[in-house]
Amino acid sequence: MNSLTDPVWIRGLLERHGFHFSKALGQNFLIDPSVPARIADALQADQSCSVLEVGPGIGCLTGHLALRAGKVLSVEKDRSLEPILRETLAGFPNAEVLYADIMKQDLPALAAEKLPSQPRLFCANLPYNITTPVLTKVLESGLFDRIVVMIQREVAERLCASPGGKDYGAFSLLVQWYTQPELLFSVPPHAFMPQPKVTSAVVRMTGRKEPPFAVKDEALLFRTVRAAFGQRRKTLVNALAASFPELGKDGCRAAAEACGIDPNCRGEVLDLAAFAALADALGAGIAPSL
Repeated sequence: MNSLTDPVWIRGLLERHGFHFSKALGQNFLIDPSVPARIADALQADQSCSVLEVGPGIGCLTGHLALRAGKVLSVEKDRSLEPILRETLAGFPNAEVLYADIMKQDLPALAAEKLPSQPRLFCANLPYNITTPVLTKVLESGLFDRIVVMIQREVAERLCASPGGKDYGAFSLLVQWYTQPELLFSVPPHAFMPQPKVTSAVVRMTGRKEPPFAVKDEALLFRTVRAAFGQRRKTLVNALAASFPELGKDGCRAAAEACGIDPNCRGEVLDLAAFAALADALGAGIAPSL
């Protein structure tokens, strides 16, 4: 397994197959052997689990996952990696690679066909430009008991942020609604080939068995969250009024006050409980036809 993180061996492998790194796909392969093992350990997979991995690269993390889990399905967008992965994963009969764009996949259908064993887990080394859409798709699917991803450190801090901080935002709340996230460890640029310009971090998100707070309309909750953070410099009531024209400023103010929330605060100071209460209060003021 360590050869898959040996820079000399990797260069020979890539040259043998005529592979060239794609900046557009954010390809950076790990060359620190401790990192894929730590990521796989963090996922806490065993033979009863099936794992969906996105972006296997040359398979260094895939192999560690296959040693632990009953089944690993890796989704890889870059078809030029096919002969490389065929070679590096030859000793792992429980690892399968699907060459496709994860954003174009029907996750429930894919899981039903390829990952029948439960619990299902998700693992990925995600480039910055697809982190938010991929994680949103994965979280909203509700398919995975645990999610472990390596992402840009500043994004990792955003996922785990608390109310009041500069990193706290709509995506923080989305992640924390569905899971309990924890930042595990950082990965420096020199752990990759080629070296990225940013530090990465590994985050584990443990799925919640039920929402942390009861709400009457989950879609309305996230509409409220997006409204509150859509114009961060505005007060809460002004930000809400722009997104809830059917209520107007007076209606949004009344909803906030009904929850004991200062209408002149900003959304970044509200926690999940406050947003849940606010969404229900806003919903009570919206006409049933809406």
